[in-house]
Amino acid sequence: MGTAQLSAVPEPKYWHLRTVLLRAIDSEFATGEVIPNERELAARFGVARATLRQALDQLELEGRLVRRRGIGTLVAAPRVGVPVNRGAEGWPGSSREQAWRTVGCGTAGASEQLAGALGIATGEPVHTVRRVRTAQGQPVATESLHVPESALSHLPAIQLTGGPDEGEELAKSVLRRLERLTVDGESRAVELGVAEAAEAALLERPPGTPVLVVTTQYASAGRLAAVAVSTYRADTCRLTFGETGLVEVAPVAAAAARTA
Repeated sequence: MGTAQLSAVPEPKYWHLRTVLLRAIDSEFATGEVIPNERELAARFGVARATLRQALDQLELEGRLVRRRGIGTLVAAPRVGVPVNRGAEGWPGSSREQAWRTVGCGTAGASEQLAGALGIATGEPVHTVRRVRTAQGQPVATESLHVPESALSHLPAIQLTGGPDEGEELAKSVLRRLERLTVDGESRAVELGVAEAAEAALLERPPGTPVLVVTTQYASAGRLAAVAVSTYRADTCRLTFGETGLVEVAPVAAAAARTA
C-alpha cells in the first residue's frame, strides 16, 4: 500500500483517512486479502492509531472491511444481492419459507402505533411471526410479520397442543391461514435505520449496525391483511425491488410498525 500525506481539510481527520484508505484498498487489494496491520498503516499515513482505528471501524461498518480473530483485517466481499419482490418471495407462508426461518411467534393486543399501521382498533389481537432470512449461509435480515386475527377469523386455525413447540405451531397456523387469502395488492417502503439489541443478536452484529428497513403491506378482500417489517444488513446487502427498481419511501408507516 503506497504512502499518502493527509492534507488539511475541514472534515474530521479520521473521515479523510477513511477516504484515502478506501482508494488504496480498491486499487491494491482483492476480496479476501489481508491489509497491513494498524502499526504499519499508522506509520505510513502519519496518523495516531486512535484515528486509524476510527477509520477502520467506519469501513467495517460500511461493509468494506471485515475483521477475523487470529487473521487480521480483510477486504470484504461485495454486497449480497437480495431480491425483495413478490416474484422472489411470494405471499407470506408460501415460497417465503424457503428463505425465512421462524424464530418466534406470539399474540398480543395491538399498541396504538401498531393499530395505526394495520388500520385496526387499539387492543385488537395481532399475531406477530418473527423470522430470520439467510443468504449464502449468513443471516442478512430479520422480520416481524404482523397479522390481525380479524383478517383470519373466517379461516380454521390449527389446534395448539400447549407443548414446548406451541410458538412454532402458532406460527405455522398463522402462515397457513394467511396463505389461503387472496392477495389484492402489496406495497413496499424503505428507510435507513439501525439494529436494536434483539435484531442485532439475530443478525450476529453489534447494536447500532446500519440496516435497511423494508415495510411491506399486504391487502386482501379490500383490507390490510398483514404488515411485514424486515431489517436488512446495510453493510452486506444490496436490495433489488422488482423489474423497475423503483421504491416508494414512506418512513412514517415503517417506523410505527417497527417500534410496536
